[in-house]
Amino acid sequence: MAQVRISRLLVCASALALTTVGTAAQAQSAPPVATDGQARATESDDIVVTARGRGEALLAAPISVTAFSSQAITDARIKAVSDFIGITPNISIAQSQSAGTSFVTIRGISQVRNGESPIAVVTDGVQQVSARQFTSDVFDVQQIEVLRGPQGALYGRNAIGGAIVITTKQPTNDLRFNAQASAGNGEDFRGDASISGPIVRDKLLFRIAGSARSFGGLLNNVFLNQTADMVRDANVRGQLKAFLSDNLTADLKVGYSNTRGIGLPFQYQPAKFLPNSCLVDPANPFGGPAPDANRVNRNFCANNRGYNLRTLFDASLRLVWKADWGSIANTFAVVNTSENTTGDQFPYSASRNVFGVTDGTQTQYETVRTWQNDFRIASNDTATFRWMVGAYYLKTTRFISSTTGFDNGLGIINIYRTPQYTSPINPTLSFLADDNRNHAYAFFGNLAYDVTDKLTAEFAYRYDIDRRRQIISPLSSAGVPAGCTTASSAACARNTTFRKGQPKVTVTYKPSSDVTLFADYGIGFRSGQYNQSGAAAAAQLPGVFDLVRQESASTVELGIKSKLLGGKLRINATGFYTRDNDPFYFVFVGAVGAQILVNIDKVDLYGGEIEATLTPIKGLDLFANYGYTHSEIKQFAFNPAAVGNWAPYIPRDSGAIGAQYRFAVSPDLNLFGRGEIEHHGKQYWDPENATARSAFQLINLNAAIETANGRWSINGFVRNLADKRYNAEFVSGGFVQPAQPRTYGIGVRASF
Repeated sequence: MAQVRISRLLVCASALALTTVGTAAQAQSAPPVATDGQARATESDDIVVTARGRGEALLAAPISVTAFSSQAITDARIKAVSDFIGITPNISIAQSQSAGTSFVTIRGISQVRNGESPIAVVTDGVQQVSARQFTSDVFDVQQIEVLRGPQGALYGRNAIGGAIVITTKQPTNDLRFNAQASAGNGEDFRGDASISGPIVRDKLLFRIAGSARSFGGLLNNVFLNQTADMVRDANVRGQLKAFLSDNLTADLKVGYSNTRGIGLPFQYQPAKFLPNSCLVDPANPFGGPAPDANRVNRNFCANNRGYNLRTLFDASLRLVWKADWGSIANTFAVVNTSENTTGDQFPYSASRNVFGVTDGTQTQYETVRTWQNDFRIASNDTATFRWMVGAYYLKTTRFISSTTGFDNGLGIINIYRTPQYTSPINPTLSFLADDNRNHAYAFFGNLAYDVTDKLTAEFAYRYDIDRRRQIISPLSSAGVPAGCTTASSAACARNTTFRKGQPKVTVTYKPSSDVTLFADYGIGFRSGQYNQSGAAAAAQLPGVFDLVRQESASTVELGIKSKLLGGKLRINATGFYTRDNDPFYFVFVGAVGAQILVNIDKVDLYGGEIEATLTPIKGLDLFANYGYTHSEIKQFAFNPAAVGNWAPYIPRDSGAIGAQYRFAVSPDLNLFGRGEIEHHGKQYWDPENATARSAFQLINLNAAIETANGRWSINGFVRNLADKRYNAEFVSGGFVQPAQPRTYGIGVRASF
């Protein structure tokens, strides 16, 4: 009942914000730092968002969007994607298994393991092509925009639920250096730095930025007497920006990321352990307690600590030509990702080879190489009739292998493309592997017309074609097609094509400069894909197939944005209804390490979000937001008994409430303090609604002493102040990973 009261309190707080509440973290009143034409504030102090491909004031943009300026990112101490997602309504993230594994849910559209993301993530005009990129470190960022609702008409097949647009800080005409470092509990040391300036003033500018982290860990493997969540992370990004003429700009970027940590740090709740031991009861190893998403154990027992290595490389060249009538832009990008994960097999105990098929070892290796090109022509942003047309191409080469192995107690060997069935150290028991050669094409356009100075009508359309070719490894231990051999690879291939048109219609009405009303209807699309060949056969479950159908979602949306009390109070509210056809659900079969996707045939979603901000006096910002999503399974051939249940991985509600205050203690010195409460709603993890993680709250604090000119600061911080225990993820059957405990520390920042 306490959780219900808190949820109601958040709703009331959002409503009361009509007269009492505001924010600095979202659409704040203080303008963001302007840097060479980046995200900036208008004369009315509205953040300028670029999420729809054009610069427009946040208040005027007919879309449900939460924006974080550079100052807001610093004030909220955003270092990871989970930091800004946690204080944004109607979007959530679960992170487990490895550095590159995360599951985003936005307005009820969810991501599943090995599946495509429900959001398009775009950094400086370049779209992420692998979900494993998403959880890389957030550093040297100018602005973050979180869009809710289908954005496929602009961003394509992975924007079925929304989009996240990230703008990094750009090169400057003056030499500048920024650095910050922090130390925290769990031997958590991190820092980032950037240097920017001219090579040829006004003609050729550069920026180099990087970040690094060394985290010893806070969760323990009691059998090995080692931490279970260690992380070592390093990132670097370089940029050259050339002004080739008055009209033509070239922007070259290169980035690299390397993350090392622990692989597959899971627990299996039904495991029955011997008293005061990490060994399972050999007579009844799975006779332990029933799965419970609220049961949290921060101690691990696996005899293999596991290992995880993720590397990311990206390079892009963006050319923009601008004239009085409009602009032409072309963005070419190459992205390579690789992730290798090894770990203990379920039930993740100190025992080995229970029944000969469980508690061995498991590995997964994936490498993705892509190149993409986005070309678009757009009219002037200020014209009465505005238009944009473009084309997109993406080529993807992906290899993935998954194995289980016999645990000889000698460690885990890395398996890439070839199984090691006769290894004396760690013989392979099962091996599933395939190459994927995919080609995606899209053509898109947008028309907008100002019917009057208050009424605007827009129509956007995108048509996506996604051709997929999977080539099964003849070395696989299951699922090898008849005639598939190393000498006859043609018999190893299977092909399919997914395609979908994605229209969106938007009507915007502005009765005054302080109020924007909008309504829209759109269709989003997420491409289908192949399960690993043999996974469906190995699982031996009804309704599980090698091919996963494409997903489409139709959404209608109504919204209002308003500015009151001379701009001191701002309120945004949006309501939506979505019919989601063939969303994905994840099934794990631990005995064979099978990670399988299935479709839930139909799900209905409805809800909305409200965000409110108030700046009653200079320097004081109060904020509250709340999002609610109701989900109902309407049709599910895999398990008809689940019809009427809540859909999995969807929190019922989410929100944040808090305040921050920055005030001068002398002409040269400021004090800053910020406190916020994140609300995470009740969440089921399977269509059967077998067990739910109850709603919970996290308290975060940040305080600093800083110079008035922003040259340096010293801050102290704490996340999850009350040390709330909860599971980061629960997988049907009782596979869990506990979330990180309370973290705290001190940091310094300097700018020159």
